[in-house]
Amino acid sequence: MSAAAHAELAAEIAECRRCPRLVEWRERVAREKRAAFMDWEYWGRPIPGFGDLGARLLVLGLAPAAHGANRTGRVFTGDRSGDFLYAALHRAGYANQAEAVALDDGLELRDCFVTATVRCAPPANKPLPSEKAACAGWLERELALLERVRVVLCLGAYAWTAALTTPAVLGASAPRPRPAFGHGAEFDAGARILLGCFHPSQQNTFTGKLTAAMMDDVLARARELA
Repeated sequence: MSAAAHAELAAEIAECRRCPRLVEWRERVAREKRAAFMDWEYWGRPIPGFGDLGARLLVLGLAPAAHGANRTGRVFTGDRSGDFLYAALHRAGYANQAEAVALDDGLELRDCFVTATVRCAPPANKPLPSEKAACAGWLERELALLERVRVVLCLGAYAWTAALTTPAVLGASAPRPRPAFGHGAEFDAGARILLGCFHPSQQNTFTGKLTAAMMDDVLARARELA
């Protein structure tokens, strides 16, 4: 992917207004804010992908958090899920630093690109089927530019399903029967390999469903496969 092509696509994503419910919600959150972030000027727009344009590893999440990426303007930045994810990417050598707090914090990714299946923060973190469908084209267009991606690390069951049903992700038609999601699950589509990982949500990390060691192991496996 060229930097110019990515910048053009990122700008187009950031201006998207296809889904009235999501537009209203993301902009209302950006106006009303959370008390802890009253001095922030929220991004309040759709979130493009971020990372190394020559990456072999694609990390795929669900959607931006209302007071995370919807505030900061960068995927998985500014919330507890991002704290857990980028710390793990740093330990694995994919990130130059463990913290991701703002667009200008100096974070750089190496051999890794992070994106999401839905680009706007959805109410209750639950996008509608029509909203998921409206966003699918953005992922296809990003993948068309990320020519070296070999492994797609799916954070959660929804990302796994989206990857399996987006031809540009697999480089092939959706498999039947559909492979089941699980932490550490793998599906080799030939052109690319899907790798499952529990989502680094607060619920999963606080309860121990996903531990730092589990995340480290799955990233080590991703590097082996890539």
